[in-house]
Amino acid sequence: MDEFLLRAVVAGLGLATVTGPLGCLVVWRRMAYFGDALAHSALLGIVVGLLLGVAPLVGVMAVCVAVALLLAGTRRDGRLASDSLLGILAHGALALGLVLLSTMDRVRLDLMGWLFGDILAVSWGDAAMVWGGAGVVLILLAAHWRCLVAMAVDEDLARVEGHDVGRGRIVLMLLVALSVAVAMKVVGVMLITALLVIPAAGARRIARTPEQMAMAASVAGGLAVVAGLAASWRYDTPSGPSIVVAATVLFILSRLAPGGRA
Repeated sequence: MDEFLLRAVVAGLGLATVTGPLGCLVVWRRMAYFGDALAHSALLGIVVGLLLGVAPLVGVMAVCVAVALLLAGTRRDGRLASDSLLGILAHGALALGLVLLSTMDRVRLDLMGWLFGDILAVSWGDAAMVWGGAGVVLILLAAHWRCLVAMAVDEDLARVEGHDVGRGRIVLMLLVALSVAVAMKVVGVMLITALLVIPAAGARRIARTPEQMAMAASVAGGLAVVAGLAASWRYDTPSGPSIVVAATVLFILSRLAPGGRA
């Protein structure tokens, strides 16, 4: 195996490890559009990073965290529907990023690479960053897992059981924001939510407990990474979209499998 392909597999498996359990929470709480909003905002983060003279990933993390905190704060208000607020932030941030980018004549940016990912170009440093970010997210998920699962079932019941629902909501949004920032190098802005949602949705069919679903989603994500990279290598197709296509095929197969949950 060529070294660049090995680096891509290592980075992709690191991402699949964390998007599995986190994607389950996104599916349970119907937060797919929240992931889209963060992904669209990530382009603004790239431009902010370039304007400030720092690494684009630093700008992406800063903007995603800011958007997550803003959403968590405004959601308590209740005067504006969540889907409307998400739509405003997602498209407003994306448009602002494109406008600012158009004013930066001297900056050359591989926009397609950021939009659709360039996993074959990751370095060992990028792979270490992915695994480091995944480790942080998994530790925080483990620490708040019971609260987050209880909230996914019913927030009022979770509150009665003594869980801090407000803190749990903020933690979940920040974890999704961090994962979106880490995932950009692998599948790009446009496909991040797909890697969060599709493996988890497929795992829901065959799992009987939240923990089983989280593990199955991570395995499905890992298989999608390997299969997508293999197809990209064999047929010379874009690597990020190929991974998402592989995840979609696995989802279809899970729906066709007998037994399990509907």
